[in-house]
Amino acid sequence: MRPIKIVTDSGADLPAEVLEDLDISVVPLVVVAGDKAYNETELDRDTFWQLLEQNGALKTSQPSVGMYQQAYQRLVDLGNDVLCFCITSRHSGTYSSAQTAAAKFAGRVQVVDSLGLSLVMGFQVIVAAKMARLGARLGDIVEAARAIRERSHVTFQLRTLEYLRRGGRAARLMPAVDRVARALNLTILLTLTDGELKLSGVSRSYKQGLRRIRDEAVRLAPLESLGIVHTRIPEVAQRMADELAALTGFRRESVIITELGAGMSCHGGEGMIGAVAVRQAP
Repeated sequence: MRPIKIVTDSGADLPAEVLEDLDISVVPLVVVAGDKAYNETELDRDTFWQLLEQNGALKTSQPSVGMYQQAYQRLVDLGNDVLCFCITSRHSGTYSSAQTAAAKFAGRVQVVDSLGLSLVMGFQVIVAAKMARLGARLGDIVEAARAIRERSHVTFQLRTLEYLRRGGRAARLMPAVDRVARALNLTILLTLTDGELKLSGVSRSYKQGLRRIRDEAVRLAPLESLGIVHTRIPEVAQRMADELAALTGFRRESVIITELGAGMSCHGGEGMIGAVAVRQAP
């Protein structure tokens, strides 16, 4: 049985130290600013936000088929099979690009639609990489990742809807969200259902929304994994991690705190925060 290596896209929002430790290869999403395109992995966070401020809005695009082929080829040439995880196909064409590229490799590459965004996919990738390193079979890895997805829950809070309106990625979601937010001046909470962003609820203040996020995560305890994702509010994310660790009994040092990448930041803007929780298996 050949070794299995894991590939994902930068939408997983995994910290660099996790990627390095687990030898996970990353194919970057593409950030489009006017008539210029940048690989997400080439932009540090400050440069990204400067581009967003200068342009008023940014768009993201899936990696090209060629980018995936290059990533696969390198690993296959080293004698590996490849398992690739992609952000949800409900909001991106990334899965399609990855699948098209895999067709060239005659069964050596399998592609999984994570039906996730950010750490909802990231936690699947982590489990897959750990199992692959231990020599697990491909089918067992895919099944374990699917089980993680089914036990995952995320609640995001947006400080503003402006970037979500401009981005166009959540076109089916926006009419309902816009009506509520404009009419009642409420803060919007979102979740993922079957890979698609859905309205989870509303709150009358940002602080109340943070409590809702906290309560949703606590409800799922005991937890197997816990992550806090945010845009430009590290202090708030740290406090939420502290609170959730204390309330759930989850080890504080095991909480992943990461700033959201371009895929979510383009559409959520500054001040977005979310908790990604994975229930322990029965």
